[in-house]
Amino acid sequence: MFLVGLTGGIASGKSTVSSMLRELGCPIIDADVVARKVVEPHTPAYCRIVHRFGPEILLENGEIDRQKLGQIIFASEEKRKLLNSITHPEIHKAMLKEILFYFLRGYRYVVLDVPLLFETRRLTQFLNHTVVVYCDPATQLLRLMQRDGLTQEQAEQRVAAQMPLNEKRGLANHVIENSGGREDTHRQVLRLHTKLEDSMDFLLVRVIAIAATASLGGILLYATKMLLS
Repeated sequence: MFLVGLTGGIASGKSTVSSMLRELGCPIIDADVVARKVVEPHTPAYCRIVHRFGPEILLENGEIDRQKLGQIIFASEEKRKLLNSITHPEIHKAMLKEILFYFLRGYRYVVLDVPLLFETRRLTQFLNHTVVVYCDPATQLLRLMQRDGLTQEQAEQRVAAQMPLNEKRGLANHVIENSGGREDTHRQVLRLHTKLEDSMDFLLVRVIAIAATASLGGILLYATKMLLS
């Protein structure tokens, strides 16, 4: 099994592309979903966040107020880095468990839907393919304002807090152009899906895994013989 990284910018349409891939039968590990799970009440990340940001970020039911926390971190790069240092290790551990689950079920590849894929760079070394969902800056800003009910200033602030889409586009192996209509995006996703399905990368990964397993087995057998001799 090989890994495919899917990323984009805020309001660029990454979730739309992720949904299209899921409909085609691709296993998706959504970092945003995982991120919500690792900060549920009483988890290690939750306790550290409340300790560092204060109880004022909590809702009445004890859950983290994501909107309030978002306002804090988008206004301060220092706070944003602090939050990432707390959540990212927990997110990566949880994602690894899901990757192993799909590996054991025999899937050819798994798509990791990660908003900050190139910002953190912790996962890129393990990926065979990277995909960026791109749209032009004007479209991105308009979508964000309409989706989240933000003023232009608020939307610009949130876009500026992320790596520019043009920069991400230059780092990716594949680009989905999502400035146009849904049908055009869907055609591009179908082409990408075909390329990934036809890829032989999974064979190389399985050969390496089998070789590593065989090598480990040989070492264990040798060690056992030494102990019994």
